[in-house]
Amino acid sequence: MEFDIVIIGGGLVGASLAAALKDSSLKLALVESASPPPPPAAADSWDSRIYAFTPGNADFLRACGAWQRLDMSRVQPVEEMRVFGDTGARLNFSAYQLGAPELAFIMESCLLQDALWQVLREQENLTLLQPARCAELAWQDDSAQLKLQDGREIRAKLIVGADGRDSWVRNQAGMPEVPTPYRQHGVVANFSCAKNHRGIAHQWFQEDGILALLPLPGRRVSIVWSVSPEKSAELLALTHSDLCARVSAAANYTLGELTLITPPAAFPLRVLNLAHITQPRLALIGDAAHNVHPLAGQGVNLGLRDARELAQTLMQRGALDCGDLPLLRRYEKARQEDILSMQLATDALKHLFVNANPFLRTLRNVGLAATNAVTPLKKMLARHALN
Repeated sequence: MEFDIVIIGGGLVGASLAAALKDSSLKLALVESASPPPPPAAADSWDSRIYAFTPGNADFLRACGAWQRLDMSRVQPVEEMRVFGDTGARLNFSAYQLGAPELAFIMESCLLQDALWQVLREQENLTLLQPARCAELAWQDDSAQLKLQDGREIRAKLIVGADGRDSWVRNQAGMPEVPTPYRQHGVVANFSCAKNHRGIAHQWFQEDGILALLPLPGRRVSIVWSVSPEKSAELLALTHSDLCARVSAAANYTLGELTLITPPAAFPLRVLNLAHITQPRLALIGDAAHNVHPLAGQGVNLGLRDARELAQTLMQRGALDCGDLPLLRRYEKARQEDILSMQLATDALKHLFVNANPFLRTLRNVGLAATNAVTPLKKMLARHALN
């Protein structure tokens, strides 16, 4: 089998890249090891994998044809963001103040995954290889050769690695960088809440962790609590009622008493910064290309912006081979600032706030208060997050 582009990994980022190229003349294949994604959860249950999507990425997904297929009753717009320091300082972002309809959209991963795969199944220039597992990958001057575990062999002008944080493609390419662990876990769960969240997202920077409450449709919220591995284990060992009490108290009962609606889970946090995200006939996107701390909720948004930029680069390649390194380096250069600035910002905030040093405690809270008082600076930060 011969293709112009083979995308390895059919999650949100890989699927969005394939969908973004639906009107191109390129012959595409997508290799995904998992079975077809399940439909969205039933009305009385919720996926614990929740993401916040920027308005810019909502526009990108609309251009891909996926946004229009979403059940919008399960999508929650965020109209305001409230950030709290650990000694009372706070920072507020408002969509109204920015002249924007919303700051973000919160939804379940499975909801968007299902919408994207509806698009892919109708896509004429795409061959879906699913479920299929990769066995070998090698590069030559004029192509890359991929062998699947079932014996099928594929030749492509370009391989795109969209296969997540433990990327098989990245390892096959011999990229030597390894992730740096944060010695933190992200504890996630969904809750119903006693009070109406009014479309407001909350975040508390605390000495022993960072707690975010993301609004879901109805009186529901999703949490991401970045804590030490020891505290993560402690939280997961609690009874459901005790966990609800701990989260409610950590959130200062802002939304009243919380009631668990999905079992808690945890995953280790880390940062990955690659010297290059391209090689001849190879491009990485999403978590295969970079890992960031989830405190800004921008991991999946970085990945979607990767897909957006790579699709645009490939569509505007002119007479160039889509696997040529000079072309791929255009994509890499266009993504460098966004990726690096997000990694540096989240890394600095993590180390600044998860620290018992009294001087740093004063500095971080003064910084929050000062940023909140300087309207142009606050608007600049917020507008970057809207892209």
